[in-house]
Amino acid sequence: MFSRNRNQHGYVLLGRGLAVSLPRDDEEVSVERPTEFFDAYLFDLDATIFLGDELLPGAARLVTELRRRGIPVRFLSNNATRAPSQYADKLTRLGLPTDVADIANTVATMTGWLLANHPGEVVFPIAEQPLVDALREAGIAISEDPGEIDVVVASYDRGFDYRKLQIAFDAIWFHERAILVATNPDRFCPFPGGRGEPDCAAIVAAIEACTGTKCVQTVGKPDPSMVTQALRGLDVDPARCLMVGDRLSTDIQMAVRAGMPSALTLTGDSDLDDVAAAAEADRPTWVLRRIDHLVPAAVWAELGWGDDSSD
Repeated sequence: MFSRNRNQHGYVLLGRGLAVSLPRDDEEVSVERPTEFFDAYLFDLDATIFLGDELLPGAARLVTELRRRGIPVRFLSNNATRAPSQYADKLTRLGLPTDVADIANTVATMTGWLLANHPGEVVFPIAEQPLVDALREAGIAISEDPGEIDVVVASYDRGFDYRKLQIAFDAIWFHERAILVATNPDRFCPFPGGRGEPDCAAIVAAIEACTGTKCVQTVGKPDPSMVTQALRGLDVDPARCLMVGDRLSTDIQMAVRAGMPSALTLTGDSDLDDVAAAAEADRPTWVLRRIDHLVPAAVWAELGWGDDSSD
């Protein structure tokens, strides 16, 4: 738990520039905000920009204001159940018109990684259709024959069953030829109402448990390759780009590995106790109750913004 020792401003200092004001029982969380805009922003999607089919409070006006200022905005997701075009369509439908080039997710990251590191090899994707389609479009050979599979790709797959587990088991354990890789390390995908769905880590765990092997590569966050993909085409130093997300283990850890400043939103997986328990080097630079608190306080006042807006 957090210590109740405060400095003269009422802030508990946690290191790496982070200052969180702890609430009393009747107080909401408040934080110190960035004092300037960054050169670019990378945003996680689920539980950061939206939850289910609704934008989270402050997301729309924050992204709109950044774009108005000409600051590049990119969106990242470890969720491979949608193609980048589907995420762009969803954001547009929710009121944030977005080009597909502004989306980086594990569908594209995994496809690129396989082409670069295992060209010509045969893949068995335990995945939903967007990733399967992307692999086929890239010319990657796909098979369900354990005797010819070189790479088993585990992903967020709501159609995962014993048949798929058996194929992976035979390819890895019986034929001793396939390696196991994964799109992302997430344990679950957050849903509205505090619910969630088992994610890729559950499938990886099942395969590791029965084969005795270990996943050799995870290409999604926190792997910094996601940063490289997202910033492609932008002349931006990662040190001047802010990563924003709701998970310490993926979003914030990726920023740490990439040498980026970061902000944790308290709208998803990680909370203040998680921040306090983390090693100092693994903590975010800022913690936010609302995502639009990324706007410096002076600009916030000029815009006439308040915390009562749901935009």
